[in-house]
Amino acid sequence: MSEATAKRRVRRSVTAAAKPEVGALAILGGAPLFQSPKSTSNLVRPDFERFLRYAEPLFAPGGAGGDAIVALMERRFAEFHRARHCIAFANGFWALVSAIKTLALPGRSELVMPSLTYRRMADVAAWAGLKPRFCEVDPRSLAAGPREMEACIGEETALLLAVHPIVNCCDAAGLTALARRRGLPILFDSVESVYEWVGEGKVGAFGDAECFSLHASKLINGFEGGYVTTGDAAVAARLAMARDLGRDAAGHTVYAVGINSRLSPIHAAMALAGLDALDDQVAHNRRIYESYRKALAGFAGIRLLAFDERHPTSFKNIVVELTRDWPLSRADTIAILNAEGVLARAYYHPALHRKHMAYPHVPAELPLTDALAERFILMPSGHFIEPVDVERIVALLGLLAADAEEIAARLAAKRAA
Repeated sequence: MSEATAKRRVRRSVTAAAKPEVGALAILGGAPLFQSPKSTSNLVRPDFERFLRYAEPLFAPGGAGGDAIVALMERRFAEFHRARHCIAFANGFWALVSAIKTLALPGRSELVMPSLTYRRMADVAAWAGLKPRFCEVDPRSLAAGPREMEACIGEETALLLAVHPIVNCCDAAGLTALARRRGLPILFDSVESVYEWVGEGKVGAFGDAECFSLHASKLINGFEGGYVTTGDAAVAARLAMARDLGRDAAGHTVYAVGINSRLSPIHAAMALAGLDALDDQVAHNRRIYESYRKALAGFAGIRLLAFDERHPTSFKNIVVELTRDWPLSRADTIAILNAEGVLARAYYHPALHRKHMAYPHVPAELPLTDALAERFILMPSGHFIEPVDVERIVALLGLLAADAEEIAARLAAKRAA
Protein backbone atom coordinates (compact mmCIF):
# COMPACT_ATOMS: atom_id res chain seq x y z
CA MET A 1 0.00 0.00 0.00
CA SER A 2 1.38 3.42 -0.95
CA GLU A 3 1.77 6.18 1.64
CA ALA A 4 -0.90 8.27 -0.08
CA THR A 5 -3.38 5.37 -0.05
CA ALA A 6 -2.63 4.72 3.60
CA LYS A 7 -3.29 8.36 4.48
CA ARG A 8 -6.60 8.36 2.61
CA ARG A 9 -7.67 5.21 4.45
CA VAL A 10 -6.70 6.70 7.80
CA ARG A 11 -8.61 9.91 7.09
CA ARG A 12 -11.72 7.92 6.11
CA SER A 13 -11.41 6.03 9.42
CA VAL A 14 -11.03 9.28 11.33
CA THR A 15 -14.07 10.77 9.61
CA ALA A 16 -16.12 7.69 10.44
CA ALA A 17 -15.14 8.13 14.07
CA ALA A 18 -16.19 11.81 14.01
CA LYS A 19 -12.65 13.06 14.69
CA PRO A 20 -11.81 16.49 13.21
CA GLU A 21 -8.67 17.39 11.32
CA VAL A 22 -5.25 18.28 12.75
CA GLY A 23 -6.09 21.91 13.48
CA ALA A 24 -8.92 20.85 15.79
CA LEU A 25 -6.79 18.60 18.01
CA ALA A 26 -7.37 19.48 21.65
CA ILE A 27 -3.68 20.08 22.29
CA LEU A 28 -3.84 22.78 19.60
CA GLY A 29 -6.95 24.41 21.06
CA GLY A 30 -9.81 22.21 19.86
CA ALA A 31 -12.44 20.38 21.87
CA PRO A 32 -11.35 17.01 23.31
CA LEU A 33 -12.45 13.81 21.64
CA PHE A 34 -13.88 12.49 24.95
CA GLN A 35 -15.74 14.75 27.35
CA SER A 36 -15.57 11.98 29.95
CA PRO A 37 -11.89 10.93 30.17
CA LYS A 38 -11.01 7.32 29.36
CA SER A 39 -8.78 5.86 32.06
CA THR A 40 -6.30 3.01 32.23
CA SER A 41 -7.78 2.02 35.60
CA ASN A 42 -10.41 -0.69 35.94
CA LEU A 43 -12.88 1.21 38.17
CA VAL A 44 -15.56 -1.47 38.04
CA ARG A 45 -18.35 -1.03 40.57
CA PRO A 46 -19.54 -4.37 41.97
CA ASP A 47 -23.28 -4.95 42.28
CA PHE A 48 -24.47 -2.71 45.10
CA GLU A 49 -27.23 -5.01 46.39
CA ARG A 50 -24.78 -7.90 46.56
CA PHE A 51 -22.35 -5.66 48.45
CA LEU A 52 -25.08 -4.76 50.96
CA ARG A 53 -25.86 -8.43 51.55
CA TYR A 54 -22.20 -9.17 52.32
CA ALA A 55 -22.03 -6.12 54.60
CA GLU A 56 -25.20 -7.04 56.54
CA PRO A 57 -23.38 -8.74 59.48
CA LEU A 58 -21.91 -5.34 60.35
CA PHE A 59 -25.34 -4.26 61.52
CA ALA A 60 -26.13 -7.35 63.56
CA PRO A 61 -26.64 -6.95 67.35
CA GLY A 62 -23.32 -6.67 69.13
CA GLY A 63 -21.50 -5.31 66.09
CA ALA A 64 -19.08 -8.26 65.93
CA GLY A 65 -19.99 -9.28 62.39
CA GLY A 66 -17.14 -7.39 60.77
CA ASP A 67 -14.59 -10.04 61.66
CA ALA A 68 -16.81 -12.67 60.05
CA ILE A 69 -16.93 -10.71 56.78
CA VAL A 70 -13.14 -10.46 56.62
CA ALA A 71 -12.77 -14.14 57.53
CA LEU A 72 -15.20 -15.09 54.74
CA MET A 73 -13.23 -12.99 52.29
CA GLU A 74 -9.98 -14.69 53.31
CA ARG A 75 -11.51 -18.15 52.86
CA ARG A 76 -13.03 -17.32 49.49
CA PHE A 77 -9.87 -15.73 48.13
CA ALA A 78 -7.69 -18.60 49.34
CA GLU A 79 -9.98 -21.01 47.48
CA PHE A 80 -9.96 -18.79 44.39
CA HIS A 81 -6.15 -18.78 44.25
CA ARG A 82 -5.80 -22.49 45.14
CA ALA A 83 -3.75 -21.39 48.17
CA ARG A 84 -3.95 -22.72 51.72
CA HIS A 85 -4.05 -19.31 53.40
CA CYS A 86 -5.11 -15.73 52.65
CA ILE A 87 -4.35 -12.81 54.98
CA ALA A 88 -6.19 -9.54 54.34
CA PHE A 89 -4.56 -6.12 54.80
CA ALA A 90 -5.71 -2.50 54.76
CA ASN A 91 -3.99 -1.97 51.39
CA GLY A 92 -1.53 -3.54 49.00
CA PHE A 93 1.35 -1.38 50.21
CA TRP A 94 1.28 -2.71 53.76
CA ALA A 95 0.62 -6.21 52.49
CA LEU A 96 3.89 -5.98 50.54
CA VAL A 97 5.85 -4.37 53.37
CA SER A 98 4.64 -6.93 55.89
CA ALA A 99 5.35 -9.84 53.56
CA ILE A 100 8.86 -8.57 52.86
CA LYS A 101 9.65 -8.12 56.54
CA THR A 102 8.16 -11.52 57.35
CA LEU A 103 10.06 -13.44 54.65
CA ALA A 104 13.44 -11.68 54.43
CA LEU A 105 16.42 -13.61 55.81
CA PRO A 106 17.67 -11.92 59.00
CA GLY A 107 21.12 -10.37 58.95
CA ARG A 108 21.06 -9.64 55.21
CA SER A 109 20.45 -6.27 53.60
CA GLU A 110 19.41 -6.61 49.93
CA LEU A 111 16.21 -7.30 48.05
CA VAL A 112 16.56 -8.37 44.40
CA MET A 113 13.83 -6.90 42.20
CA PRO A 114 13.27 -5.65 38.63
CA SER A 115 13.64 -1.96 37.86
CA LEU A 116 10.92 -1.96 35.19
CA THR A 117 8.03 -2.09 37.63
CA TYR A 118 5.64 -0.19 39.91
CA ARG A 119 6.89 3.30 40.69
CA ARG A 120 6.85 2.79 44.47
CA MET A 121 8.39 -0.67 44.63
CA ALA A 122 11.79 0.61 45.72
CA ASP A 123 10.04 2.68 48.40
CA VAL A 124 8.35 -0.50 49.61
CA ALA A 125 11.74 -2.18 49.98
CA ALA A 126 13.06 0.82 51.91
CA TRP A 127 10.04 0.84 54.23
CA ALA A 128 10.78 -2.80 54.94
CA GLY A 129 14.39 -1.93 55.82
CA LEU A 130 16.11 -3.46 52.78
CA LYS A 131 18.23 -2.05 49.96
CA PRO A 132 16.80 -2.65 46.48
CA ARG A 133 19.19 -4.32 44.03
CA PHE A 134 17.72 -3.86 40.56
CA CYS A 135 17.90 -6.53 37.87
CA GLU A 136 17.21 -6.60 34.15
CA VAL A 137 14.08 -8.07 32.56
CA ASP A 138 13.47 -10.46 29.72
CA PRO A 139 12.68 -8.39 26.58
CA ARG A 140 9.87 -10.74 25.52
CA SER A 141 7.95 -10.95 28.80
CA LEU A 142 9.02 -7.56 30.27
CA ALA A 143 9.50 -9.45 33.54
CA ALA A 144 12.58 -10.53 35.45
CA GLY A 145 13.13 -14.26 35.00
CA PRO A 146 15.45 -16.76 36.68
CA ARG A 147 18.48 -15.72 34.60
CA GLU A 148 18.08 -12.01 35.35
CA MET A 149 17.46 -12.50 39.05
CA GLU A 150 20.24 -15.01 39.60
CA ALA A 151 22.75 -12.52 38.16
CA CYS A 152 22.03 -10.24 41.14
CA ILE A 153 22.10 -12.80 43.95
CA GLY A 154 24.93 -12.31 46.43
CA GLU A 155 25.89 -12.82 50.04
CA GLU A 156 23.62 -9.96 51.14
CA THR A 157 20.51 -11.21 49.35
CA ALA A 158 17.68 -11.43 51.88
CA LEU A 159 14.75 -11.96 49.51
CA LEU A 160 13.79 -12.27 45.84
CA LEU A 161 10.86 -10.05 44.85
CA ALA A 162 9.43 -11.31 41.56
CA VAL A 163 6.88 -9.14 39.79
CA HIS A 164 4.30 -10.18 37.24
CA PRO A 165 4.19 -7.62 34.39
CA ILE A 166 1.06 -5.73 33.40
CA VAL A 167 0.36 -8.13 30.50
CA ASN A 168 0.89 -11.89 31.02
CA CYS A 169 3.03 -13.43 33.77
CA CYS A 170 6.61 -13.99 34.79
CA ASP A 171 8.14 -17.48 34.98
CA ALA A 172 6.66 -18.25 38.39
CA ALA A 173 7.70 -21.90 38.46
CA GLY A 174 11.24 -21.16 37.25
CA LEU A 175 11.70 -18.38 39.78
CA THR A 176 10.38 -20.55 42.60
CA ALA A 177 12.81 -23.29 41.58
CA LEU A 178 15.68 -20.75 41.54
CA ALA A 179 14.81 -19.60 45.06
CA ARG A 180 14.72 -23.16 46.36
CA ARG A 181 18.02 -24.02 44.70
CA ARG A 182 19.73 -20.96 46.17
CA GLY A 183 18.12 -21.33 49.60
CA LEU A 184 16.33 -17.98 49.41
CA PRO A 185 12.76 -16.89 50.14
CA ILE A 186 10.75 -15.53 47.22
CA LEU A 187 7.76 -13.21 47.20
CA PHE A 188 5.60 -12.52 44.13
CA ASP A 189 3.98 -9.15 43.51
CA SER A 190 0.90 -10.40 41.68
CA VAL A 191 -1.36 -7.35 41.76
CA GLU A 192 -1.84 -7.41 37.96
CA SER A 193 -2.27 -11.18 37.70
CA VAL A 194 -5.23 -11.94 39.97
CA TYR A 195 -7.11 -14.10 37.45
CA GLU A 196 -4.14 -15.59 35.63
CA TRP A 197 -2.86 -19.12 35.32
CA VAL A 198 0.53 -20.29 34.11
CA GLY A 199 1.41 -23.76 32.87
CA GLU A 200 2.20 -25.02 36.37
CA GLY A 201 -0.89 -23.68 38.13
CA LYS A 202 -2.86 -20.64 39.24
CA VAL A 203 -1.19 -17.42 40.31
CA GLY A 204 -1.46 -17.17 44.08
CA ALA A 205 0.07 -20.50 44.99
CA PHE A 206 3.73 -19.97 44.04
CA GLY A 207 6.81 -19.16 46.08
CA ASP A 208 6.65 -18.40 49.79
CA ALA A 209 3.85 -15.84 49.36
CA GLU A 210 2.08 -13.67 46.79
CA CYS A 211 0.71 -10.13 47.22
CA PHE A 212 -2.44 -8.66 45.68
CA SER A 213 -4.31 -5.34 45.73
CA LEU A 214 -8.01 -4.51 46.09
CA HIS A 215 -7.60 -0.91 44.93
CA ALA A 216 -10.32 0.45 42.64
CA SER A 217 -7.85 0.43 39.74
CA LYS A 218 -7.32 -3.33 40.03
CA LEU A 219 -9.29 -6.30 38.73
CA ILE A 220 -11.21 -6.79 41.98
CA ASN A 221 -12.39 -3.51 43.49
CA GLY A 222 -12.64 -3.44 47.28
CA PHE A 223 -12.48 0.39 47.32
CA GLU A 224 -9.03 -0.21 48.81
CA GLY A 225 -7.28 -3.15 50.45
CA GLY A 226 -4.81 -5.91 49.81
CA TYR A 227 -4.08 -9.50 50.72
CA VAL A 228 -1.33 -12.09 50.77
CA THR A 229 -1.67 -15.76 49.85
CA THR A 230 0.68 -18.48 51.07
CA GLY A 231 0.88 -22.22 51.46
CA ASP A 232 2.91 -21.98 54.66
CA ALA A 233 0.93 -21.94 57.92
CA ALA A 234 3.81 -20.41 59.87
CA VAL A 235 4.17 -17.57 57.35
CA ALA A 236 0.40 -17.00 57.47
CA ALA A 237 0.48 -16.79 61.27
CA ARG A 238 3.33 -14.27 61.24
CA LEU A 239 1.57 -12.17 58.60
CA ALA A 240 -1.63 -12.13 60.65
CA MET A 241 0.31 -10.92 63.67
CA ALA A 242 2.20 -8.35 61.57
CA ARG A 243 -1.04 -6.70 60.47
CA ASP A 244 -2.37 -6.68 64.08
CA LEU A 245 0.37 -4.79 65.93
CA GLY A 246 2.41 -7.97 66.38
CA ARG A 247 -0.24 -9.52 68.61
CA ASP A 248 -1.34 -13.15 68.61
CA ALA A 249 -4.95 -14.32 68.75
CA ALA A 250 -4.97 -13.91 72.54
CA GLY A 251 -3.88 -10.29 72.26
CA HIS A 252 -0.31 -10.81 73.48
CA THR A 253 2.46 -8.92 71.68
CA VAL A 254 4.76 -11.68 70.52
CA TYR A 255 6.02 -10.45 67.15
CA ALA A 256 8.32 -7.45 66.79
CA VAL A 257 7.14 -6.66 63.25
CA GLY A 258 3.68 -5.18 63.39
CA ILE A 259 1.38 -2.25 62.63
CA ASN A 260 -2.37 -1.79 62.61
CA SER A 261 -3.14 -2.68 58.99
CA ARG A 262 -6.35 -4.67 59.33
CA LEU A 263 -8.77 -4.61 56.40
CA SER A 264 -12.07 -2.80 56.97
CA PRO A 265 -15.07 -5.17 56.75
CA ILE A 266 -16.71 -2.73 54.30
CA HIS A 267 -13.78 -3.27 51.93
CA ALA A 268 -14.01 -7.03 52.40
CA ALA A 269 -17.73 -6.97 51.54
CA MET A 270 -17.05 -5.01 48.36
CA ALA A 271 -14.23 -7.39 47.39
CA LEU A 272 -16.55 -10.38 47.83
CA ALA A 273 -19.15 -8.75 45.59
CA GLY A 274 -16.45 -8.12 43.01
CA LEU A 275 -15.23 -11.70 43.17
CA ASP A 276 -18.75 -12.98 42.47
CA ALA A 277 -18.94 -10.99 39.21
CA LEU A 278 -15.41 -11.62 38.04
CA ASP A 279 -16.25 -13.73 35.00
CA ASP A 280 -18.56 -11.03 33.62
CA GLN A 281 -15.80 -8.49 34.05
CA VAL A 282 -13.26 -10.69 32.28
CA ALA A 283 -15.70 -11.15 29.39
CA HIS A 284 -15.97 -7.36 29.08
CA ASN A 285 -12.18 -7.01 29.19
CA ARG A 286 -11.85 -9.56 26.43
CA ARG A 287 -14.21 -7.59 24.19
CA ILE A 288 -12.08 -4.50 24.69
CA TYR A 289 -8.87 -6.40 23.98
CA GLU A 290 -10.34 -7.94 20.82
CA SER A 291 -11.44 -4.48 19.69
CA TYR A 292 -7.89 -3.16 20.07
CA ARG A 293 -6.48 -6.21 18.32
CA LYS A 294 -8.82 -5.85 15.36
CA ALA A 295 -8.36 -2.08 15.07
CA LEU A 296 -4.56 -2.25 15.33
CA ALA A 297 -4.09 -5.18 12.96
CA GLY A 298 -1.60 -4.10 10.29
CA PHE A 299 -1.23 -0.68 11.91
CA ALA A 300 2.26 0.61 11.13
CA GLY A 301 4.26 1.87 14.08
CA ILE A 302 2.21 0.35 16.91
CA ARG A 303 2.26 -3.22 18.20
CA LEU A 304 -0.32 -4.51 20.65
CA LEU A 305 1.09 -6.74 23.39
CA ALA A 306 -0.81 -10.01 22.93
CA PHE A 307 -2.16 -11.98 25.85
CA ASP A 308 -1.08 -15.59 26.21
CA GLU A 309 -4.39 -17.35 25.65
CA ARG A 310 -3.04 -20.84 26.33
CA HIS A 311 -4.08 -20.26 29.94
CA PRO A 312 -6.91 -18.27 31.58
CA THR A 313 -6.21 -14.54 31.65
CA SER A 314 -8.17 -11.45 32.67
CA PHE A 315 -7.40 -9.33 29.54
CA LYS A 316 -7.42 -6.42 32.00
CA ASN A 317 -4.64 -4.14 30.73
CA ILE A 318 -3.90 -2.88 27.23
CA VAL A 319 -0.25 -2.14 26.42
CA VAL A 320 1.13 -1.08 23.04
CA GLU A 321 4.69 -0.72 21.83
CA LEU A 322 5.75 2.18 19.63
CA THR A 323 8.06 0.72 17.00
CA ARG A 324 10.62 2.49 14.84
CA ASP A 325 7.92 3.23 12.26
CA TRP A 326 5.97 5.46 14.66
CA PRO A 327 6.66 9.07 13.58
CA LEU A 328 6.13 10.97 16.86
CA SER A 329 7.94 10.81 20.18
CA ARG A 330 6.24 8.86 22.93
CA ALA A 331 6.06 12.00 25.07
CA ASP A 332 4.25 13.94 22.32
CA THR A 333 1.97 10.99 21.58
CA ILE A 334 0.89 10.73 25.22
CA ALA A 335 0.46 14.49 25.56
CA ILE A 336 -1.82 14.57 22.49
CA LEU A 337 -3.84 11.59 23.72
CA ASN A 338 -4.21 13.04 27.22
CA ALA A 339 -5.48 16.35 25.83
CA GLU A 340 -8.18 14.40 23.97
CA GLY A 341 -9.33 12.70 27.19
CA VAL A 342 -7.44 9.50 26.38
CA LEU A 343 -5.56 9.07 29.64
CA ALA A 344 -2.77 6.88 28.27
CA ARG A 345 0.45 6.79 30.27
CA ALA A 346 4.03 5.69 29.85
CA TYR A 347 4.67 2.10 30.87
CA TYR A 348 6.81 2.08 34.04
CA HIS A 349 8.75 5.23 33.23
CA PRO A 350 11.23 6.22 34.45
CA ALA A 351 12.66 2.85 35.42
CA LEU A 352 13.34 2.72 39.14
CA HIS A 353 17.13 2.63 38.89
CA ARG A 354 16.94 6.04 37.16
CA LYS A 355 14.90 7.70 39.91
CA HIS A 356 16.35 9.71 42.77
CA MET A 357 16.32 7.68 45.98
CA ALA A 358 17.10 9.23 49.35
CA TYR A 359 17.58 5.81 50.95
CA PRO A 360 20.22 3.06 50.57
CA HIS A 361 20.13 1.14 47.30
CA VAL A 362 22.52 -0.62 44.96
CA PRO A 363 23.25 1.53 41.86
CA ALA A 364 22.77 -0.31 38.59
CA GLU A 365 23.36 0.09 34.86
CA LEU A 366 20.54 -1.66 33.00
CA PRO A 367 20.70 -0.77 29.29
CA LEU A 368 17.91 -3.13 28.23
CA THR A 369 15.57 -1.76 30.87
CA ASP A 370 16.50 1.78 29.80
CA ALA A 371 15.53 0.98 26.21
CA LEU A 372 12.30 -0.80 27.11
CA ALA A 373 11.21 2.04 29.41
CA GLU A 374 11.00 4.35 26.37
CA ARG A 375 8.82 2.22 24.09
CA PHE A 376 5.54 1.19 25.71
CA ILE A 377 2.23 2.91 26.47
CA LEU A 378 -0.57 1.75 28.75
CA MET A 379 -3.85 2.44 26.93
CA PRO A 380 -7.39 2.98 28.26
CA SER A 381 -9.22 -0.13 29.38
CA GLY A 382 -11.57 -1.29 32.09
CA HIS A 383 -15.20 -0.82 33.06
CA PHE A 384 -15.79 2.56 31.39
CA ILE A 385 -14.36 1.62 27.97
CA GLU A 386 -16.52 0.20 25.18
CA PRO A 387 -15.53 -1.10 21.72
CA VAL A 388 -16.76 2.12 20.08
CA ASP A 389 -14.32 4.07 22.29
CA VAL A 390 -11.49 1.84 21.09
CA GLU A 391 -12.42 2.57 17.47
CA ARG A 392 -12.26 6.32 18.14
CA ILE A 393 -8.95 6.05 19.98
CA VAL A 394 -7.34 4.04 17.19
CA ALA A 395 -8.74 6.43 14.57
CA LEU A 396 -7.07 9.25 16.52
CA LEU A 397 -3.81 7.32 16.45
CA GLY A 398 -4.27 6.97 12.71
CA LEU A 399 -4.57 10.73 12.36
CA LEU A 400 -1.35 11.18 14.34
CA ALA A 401 0.46 8.71 12.11
CA ALA A 402 -0.87 10.14 8.85
CA ASP A 403 -0.23 13.80 9.67
CA ALA A 404 2.71 13.50 12.07
CA GLU A 405 4.85 16.04 10.23
CA GLU A 406 2.20 18.75 10.39
CA ILE A 407 1.37 17.92 14.01
CA ALA A 408 5.03 18.06 15.06
CA ALA A 409 5.47 21.41 13.33
CA ARG A 410 2.42 22.89 15.02
CA LEU A 411 3.50 21.60 18.42
CA ALA A 412 6.96 23.08 17.91
CA ALA A 413 5.46 26.43 16.93
CA LYS A 414 3.19 26.37 19.97
CA ARG A 415 6.13 25.69 22.28
CA ALA A 416 8.17 28.44 20.70
CA ALA A 417 5.39 31.02 21.03
